Amino acid sequence: MEPPNLYPVKLYVYDLSKGLARRLSPIMLGEGTGVSGKFCRDGKRGPRVRVGHTSIVVHKDEFFFGSGGISSCSPGGTLLGPPDTVVDVGNTEVTEEIFLEYLSSLGESLFRGEAYNLFEHNCNTFSNEVAQFLTGRKIPSYITDLPSEVLSTPFGQALRPFLDSIQIQPPGGNSVGRPNGQS
Repeated sequence: MEPPNLYPVKLYVYDLSKGLARRLSPIMLGEGTGVSGKFCRDGKRGPRVRVGHTSIVVHKDEFFFGSGGISSCSPGGTLLGPPDTVVDVGNTEVTEEIFLEYLSSLGESLFRGEAYNLFEHNCNTFSNEVAQFLTGRKIPSYITDLPSEVLSTPFGQALRPFLDSIQIQPPGGNSVGRPNGQS
């Protein structure tokens, strides 16, 4: 019996603020809060807030979720350019055909564009769901915990009404699961 084909799964992490959120987080969110006072993943203490976007790269394409639903492009092919960080999530035996059927199902149910919410149902939620489907592993908690950490601060609470109205859809992708890329 032949061993199964294994396909690498990567998490692309983008800092949409290009470092600005990291520099301003101690001022806006307060030193010693859960947001700015925890250890960074590199072991250093200090602010680690990034305005993040994530996607999953598998089967030679990058897949992400935003206010337009599930989209895909070649890796690094959105207008965001190359990712700031690439995390190796693991390997999968899931074929491209099965994966695309799974994405189509998600796009018709949990991850429709109108379901997008910046804090509670976003690109990171999508990346976490897909990573678990493909590898059985979650994406790093420093990414998935960030919205609740920000909202736990007085500044985050004050900004919530404004931030709830924000819809993010990285430009440069093609819709997944809809004929001819139609919404």
